[in-house]
Amino acid sequence: MSHVIAVSNQKGGVGKTTTTVNVAACLADAGHPTLLVDLDPQGNASSGLGLPKEEQDMGIADVLLGFRELRSVLRPTALDNLHLAPATPALVGVEVELTSAEGRERRLAEALREAQLDYDFILMDCPPSLGFLTVNAFAASDGVLIPVQAEYYAMEGLGDLLRTMVQVQRGLNPKLRREGIVLTMLDTRNNLCRTVEEQVRGVFKGEVFQASIPRNVRLGEAPSHGKPIVAYDPDCAGAKAYQALATEIIARHPRPKSLQEAS
Repeated sequence: MSHVIAVSNQKGGVGKTTTTVNVAACLADAGHPTLLVDLDPQGNASSGLGLPKEEQDMGIADVLLGFRELRSVLRPTALDNLHLAPATPALVGVEVELTSAEGRERRLAEALREAQLDYDFILMDCPPSLGFLTVNAFAASDGVLIPVQAEYYAMEGLGDLLRTMVQVQRGLNPKLRREGIVLTMLDTRNNLCRTVEEQVRGVFKGEVFQASIPRNVRLGEAPSHGKPIVAYDPDCAGAKAYQALATEIIARHPRPKSLQEAS
């Protein structure tokens, strides 16, 4: 069975999509079949893997609306072990179209059930909001990975996110847990960044991954080439940081021995 992770922070500009794309790519590069689900109507995770939303004739919106089965919308990527359920322009209207639909919060959970035997990990890039699409992701997930930028307002909005998780735990998905917090855009030469890192680690302790993501020009360039960082520049600091983060995630969720032997 897959381990399903929603990547979420409603505060924009914290490296949410960059983290989703590159963790998924690093998991795949490490030999773990991985599915990335692009739930953000902006579609940046899809374009970051070379599959812009404007060029997709079907995607995760069609699955949520009941028009397609999940397997029919999956797309291969440049990495052998990584598939994508892309965003399309139709994703913008999904929340409105499903306002009165029965079981709307569990549409994604039901769709992913059939895919969980095919992948070790399923990652979902959530919108920068706590609306219907994010609730769907939380209802379908085992854990929520929270990117937090190392800046003055790092904790801003985290309370709302954690409260939404508690509500989903109580009403929709009692198994939902915090996968962990990853510090992003960290500049260790900057006193403020170091102070924020100390504060976040002090508050959340072992929930904060040891790996942190530095400010890195190559990470910013890679999406414009439609590539994750391990395909664009695997030797840069950003690639090494995401590889370290993926290694920590794998260590927390090792394959059952029977599956290791089968592979």
